[in-house]
Amino acid sequence: MLEAGEDPLYVARRLVRMAVEDIGLADPRALEQAIAAYQAAHYLGLPECDVALAQCAVYLARAPKSVEVYQAYQRVKQDVQQTMDAPVPLHLRNLPRLPGGKAGAPTKLMKNLGYGKNYQYSPDYDWKENQQYLPDSLADRWYIAPQNKKNP
Repeated sequence: MLEAGEDPLYVARRLVRMAVEDIGLADPRALEQAIAAYQAAHYLGLPECDVALAQCAVYLARAPKSVEVYQAYQRVKQDVQQTMDAPVPLHLRNLPRLPGGKAGAPTKLMKNLGYGKNYQYSPDYDWKENQQYLPDSLADRWYIAPQNKKNP
């Protein structure tokens, strides 16, 4: 592409996109390599950036591939578009930290409506709390599988 006259920053942007879309979590360092190549192309320009871009292209070609994040993000976008009117679960609404470190509804009306009721502050549960974060219509939806498990 470079030898045919393509802008090196365009090539670098495509490498960044490949690092996150085609490789993703299979090799998170691929994004670091692609950003470094982009910066090299930006700071050096042609002809000096050619080897940096080539090195990145080879790194990405050899890297293991995963489209898990890309596919998950596509599902998230679709669900957001289809459920824009879905309400936030009551226990997650308007939760400022109150004196003493507890979360709760900021007004009496919100408390009476159930805002913040039974909210579990993640650090207090060693990030193993059991509460629903999505609207009821998406309650059982997974976008990224827990580690060592496949997406349903």
